[in-house]
Amino acid sequence: MATRAPAAGARTAAPSRAKSGKGRKAPTQYIFEWEGKDRKGKTFTGELRAENQAEVTATLRKQGLTIVKLKKRKAARGRKITEKDIAYFTRQLSTMLKAGIPLLQSIDIIARGHVNPNFTQLLSDIRFDIEAGSSMAAAFRRHPKYFDTLYCNLIDAGEQGGILDSLLERLSLYMEKTIALKGQIKSAMIYPIAVLTVAFAVTVILMLFVIPAFKGVFSSFGANLPAPTLLVIAISDFFVQYWYLVIGAPVAGISFYLRALKKSEKVQRATDRALLKLPIFGSLFRKAVIARWTRTLATMFAAGTPLVESMESVAGAAGNWVYYDATREIEQSVRIGTSLTNAMQATHVFDNMVLQMTQIGEESGALDNMLLKVAEFYEREVDDAVAAISSLIEPLIIVVLGVLIGGMVVAMYLPIFKLGQVV
Repeated sequence: MATRAPAAGARTAAPSRAKSGKGRKAPTQYIFEWEGKDRKGKTFTGELRAENQAEVTATLRKQGLTIVKLKKRKAARGRKITEKDIAYFTRQLSTMLKAGIPLLQSIDIIARGHVNPNFTQLLSDIRFDIEAGSSMAAAFRRHPKYFDTLYCNLIDAGEQGGILDSLLERLSLYMEKTIALKGQIKSAMIYPIAVLTVAFAVTVILMLFVIPAFKGVFSSFGANLPAPTLLVIAISDFFVQYWYLVIGAPVAGISFYLRALKKSEKVQRATDRALLKLPIFGSLFRKAVIARWTRTLATMFAAGTPLVESMESVAGAAGNWVYYDATREIEQSVRIGTSLTNAMQATHVFDNMVLQMTQIGEESGALDNMLLKVAEFYEREVDDAVAAISSLIEPLIIVVLGVLIGGMVVAMYLPIFKLGQVV
């Protein structure tokens, strides 16, 4: 009787950036259904995701298996692996380990039940590494695109302390809170950006097509036009003459900025500083960063990670260069014996409430609990701020659109009203 072999993933080398020319397609991958035997003649079956048969043969040979049958089919293209996928996987794995299911079997169950082939392949690769003798943390560290330093450090602490299921639960809670926080920030930003984008498009259409039609009608009046009408017509003439600049400049500027934001550390630093100083949204961003900062440090500290060693993960998880630099300063101060509270106070980026709660946590020996309370407080503050901004932005946008669109309409109808008075 054939035995179902562990779902081992075939490793595929990423295309070399130096050799990949413009327009070159990524290698096509296939699913290989195989049947093989070990040295004792025991039969195993399974599936592998790979580019060719030779890759499958080499992978199975490393496991001491000889291929008997091999069937190829084209692999479905999966979607991008997201933070939600990783958080859901962490929660599932924690639940299964608490239920007493072995680690490799748990990963295999999750992999086979996932609808995204890319995520299934990722878990198969991780399972293959663990089967080959790697620790779970080492297997995750081979995929830094999906598992950051914080994640891997907590997994390592859980393995060494024998509390992997508890740390996975804590980690999944941390990731779920972080994702929810990011979602709140995005929801606060998307609405005004979308409305302003539509307003810009409507304004351009009016200036390029509607106002010139009115201008032709007004030229037959043979009378002096009101000043607001002349101003709108002059702006319309500019739009018509330099339409490529009016449309192209914002698009090119935004594209250039987004590209620079990805590649330039100076642009990232300047953007993060500016975000914290915005009139309405600055306070929201600062509270979100502090919530993420304190929750990350609480999670690391509760896992038994030394304070100094935790700072690297906390700095990266802050998501803002201002707090990244502040965390590095705190790390240096704590390393030479300064208390965490004094080190945080010296950076001048934390509120008094955060400092007081941290001090109480240090003095009482319950630093992780106090930091979690701070994180929960600021997360509630973010909830309230998002609700307040939403209620404030809606009437503000209505006023802006009313002045912009309504002003143009009134300016174009003034000559008609004047003509009616003359008649």
